[in-house]
Amino acid sequence: MSAAGSTDGVEAWWSGGEYVALRLRGVDHLIFVRRMGSGPPLTLLHGYPASSHQWARIAPELARNHTLVMPDFLGFGASAKPHEHDYSLMEQADLVEALWAHHGLSATRVVAHDYGSSVGQELLARRSEGSLSVALVDMTLMNGGIYPELHRRTDAQSRLLDPQLGPVLSTQVDQDRFITDLAVTFAPAYDALTDSLEMWRTYSRDDGHLNSHLLLRYVRDRETYRDRWVDALEGTDLPLQFVWGLQDPVSGAHIAERIRDRVPGARLLELPDVGHWPSLEAPERVISAHEDKRY
Repeated sequence: MSAAGSTDGVEAWWSGGEYVALRLRGVDHLIFVRRMGSGPPLTLLHGYPASSHQWARIAPELARNHTLVMPDFLGFGASAKPHEHDYSLMEQADLVEALWAHHGLSATRVVAHDYGSSVGQELLARRSEGSLSVALVDMTLMNGGIYPELHRRTDAQSRLLDPQLGPVLSTQVDQDRFITDLAVTFAPAYDALTDSLEMWRTYSRDDGHLNSHLLLRYVRDRETYRDRWVDALEGTDLPLQFVWGLQDPVSGAHIAERIRDRVPGARLLELPDVGHWPSLEAPERVISAHEDKRY
């Protein structure tokens, strides 16, 4: 297993963070956030079904030059996990803006992966409308379903999205099934067991796995807001970078090809031997990409 910097265990990661009370759509929630370093702010937005802990391998190096802001989205990691909640990517974007306001940020760089990439696209849309509360400096996206018509759901995701089956299947999610379903998203040559066990620890905390069918509604959000988010991505004047694992069966080489065609002005760093999780599978190369300011 490749590692750069410190690879904190999950418990150590949580012990180094804090809880922030944020009011989202009229309801108060406790949101976990890990902050590190000093310098210009850099906000990192995690993927599904991960948490801010997915940044543990790259955070120490990035924190040498930045103040890192790494939240767990609502429903993930150590943040509140309300049951029967109408989870949405729009609300998660509200969460990010509320967190920025709480910490008094006026500008930030953004790094976003997978689920977080869709939140990043909504932030771009708000920026284009002139409604975003914070100035974005630049944005890096990694292996996200940024073109929803190209997103290839896993079999497990498709089953959990079924209105009748989903709630039942969520009660049957356990560690073994989680690890088996997650394994296909990593590059075949990568030993993902440790990462998968740690991800299960964060996902299942406070019975969060019972919300699987609710959290997966983000797939429908991508379809609903497809034009808004694609237009924001392709039309922005913000400096963009894409760091893309090509062996990702969900959002890999086929989406990288679309990026080359539709966002030609952006920097695209392709990782031929990496799957869906660049920050876990190739942390050194991800660090180098974010430290390179040519884009």
